[in-house]
Amino acid sequence: MSEAPAPARGGKQDSAPVMWMRGGTSKGAYFLKEDLPSDPELRDAFLLGVMGSPDPRQIDGMGGADPLTSKVGVVSKSEREGVDVEYHFFQVFVDQALVSDAQNCGNILAGIGPFAIERGLVVPTGDETRVTIYMVNTGQVAVETVQTPGGKVTYKGAAAIDGVPGTHAPIPVEFRDTAGSMCGSLLPTGKSVEEVNGVAVTLIDNGMPCVVMKASDLGITGYESREELDADTALKEKVEAIRLAVGERMNLGDVKDKSVPKMFLVSPPVNGGAINTRCFIPHRAHATVGVLAAVTVATAALLEGTPAAEVATIPEGARKTLSVEHPTGEMSCVLEVDEGGSVTSAALLRTARKLMDGEVYV
Repeated sequence: MSEAPAPARGGKQDSAPVMWMRGGTSKGAYFLKEDLPSDPELRDAFLLGVMGSPDPRQIDGMGGADPLTSKVGVVSKSEREGVDVEYHFFQVFVDQALVSDAQNCGNILAGIGPFAIERGLVVPTGDETRVTIYMVNTGQVAVETVQTPGGKVTYKGAAAIDGVPGTHAPIPVEFRDTAGSMCGSLLPTGKSVEEVNGVAVTLIDNGMPCVVMKASDLGITGYESREELDADTALKEKVEAIRLAVGERMNLGDVKDKSVPKMFLVSPPVNGGAINTRCFIPHRAHATVGVLAAVTVATAALLEGTPAAEVATIPEGARKTLSVEHPTGEMSCVLEVDEGGSVTSAALLRTARKLMDGEVYV
């Protein structure tokens, strides 16, 4: 890796050290906080330049012309007790000059542990290294277990996740205290079901603000392809009208220009899972499903009487593995529930891979 010039902390800069990584089923830029401008406006302008936004093709930047490949993770050493590093997620919009930290991203999160070790923020502890991560966007903590044989991060392994070709080293991710990450409580209105624009919905946040409704109530099967959903203008208008109507109720304010809440259309599973999903994020159909969004939808399926519960197949026991089906496969969420049925912890298996380490220019 070439030696990068010292960043202009208080002013504009035209380059920065970066690692490009695939995290889960997303892809993006991983920066050390100290390598970016300290002023938020200058930082956001820099990130827009890095990705090449606004432009549907992002042809003059590193973005991949898709929200899933126009993401940024910013990492710093943490001073918090029991926490190794802090992770600040930014969604760089593709066709708008907008950088948002109004949500978290559990896929980009998958690469934070390896990145922190690679950058020397965390010292390997043996063949496996646990990295405790404070998620700045939501104030919650996640713990990742990274494979570090011989004291070095490896991305090679036998773990497979749907939406990503091949196999890679496993990165188990355990989430702590995710309920109400942005909305203040698991059910921000205190209700598990309510009606919005004639549709029964669950407004819920167990790591990601989501609106969950039955696909059949929107006039579709729920098994459509991503391309079919993106081409259905009438459906997207209905979904967006509901989204705009619930922003205030979910303590998110005016969500017109925000990337939350995520909109989920659920249906009975078809491949042996617990529930089938189609998601808008929020204006385009998701190719897979977000990590924390999957946790939130799985949690909704455990709440009696919700649209998700009506179509889900729930396993017995206090420790439940719920397979959340999506357009290109499934994501398994391991949820532990107490005697009252409340979710006490959530964990998922992710993978990540380093793609490039160098310097990016704007």
